[in-house]
Amino acid sequence: MVWGHLLYLSGQIISMKNFFNFLKSKTFFIQLGLALLVLIIVIFVTLRYLNNTTNHGEFVEVPDFSKKSVMDMRKSIEEAGLRYEVLDSANYNPDYPRFSIIEQNPSAGSKVKENRKIYFTVNPSGYKKVTVPKIIQVTKRNASSMLKAVGLDVQRVTYVDELGKDMVYQIKYKGKYIKPGDKLPKTSKIELICGNGSITERAVIKSESED
Repeated sequence: MVWGHLLYLSGQIISMKNFFNFLKSKTFFIQLGLALLVLIIVIFVTLRYLNNTTNHGEFVEVPDFSKKSVMDMRKSIEEAGLRYEVLDSANYNPDYPRFSIIEQNPSAGSKVKENRKIYFTVNPSGYKKVTVPKIIQVTKRNASSMLKAVGLDVQRVTYVDELGKDMVYQIKYKGKYIKPGDKLPKTSKIELICGNGSITERAVIKSESED
């Protein structure tokens, strides 16, 4: 039993001695050098791959596409190495040409990676249409509020001989008579024809003849 332990310890001592001798050997340093070289090559190749795939340190300045047509935008964005997506817009802006760019994200001058997608909002062809509310036989004040609520404006008020003072009797748009339920472009300006509180001469004659 004792001899067995002594033989085991002797073997361990010889193994440790051989291990330390190996660490001092030329073979160990050659293998260590090869391992470090392989590690350096792997790190270098990985960094190069990441630089090429992510364009590390390379940025594109987003151009200003404001008021450009969609056709011109497409040409410019391809030249800049970017991608795009067009978003619909329900709000017409009269300060911009129809079907032109009114908003972009990211904004002009931003630094982005090549192939980045830019989102554009395009100006529609005009104001969306709204329905003229039921304002006949409604007071001028209430009619103005109802029109404003749907996006229409009162351009002028014309008075005629009708008994209902400030009561709306007719509506005009660009000189033509219209009626509740008609469709007009939002922000359109209309004319209200209201009564001045006076009874018409025809009504007086008719009333007298009935007597």
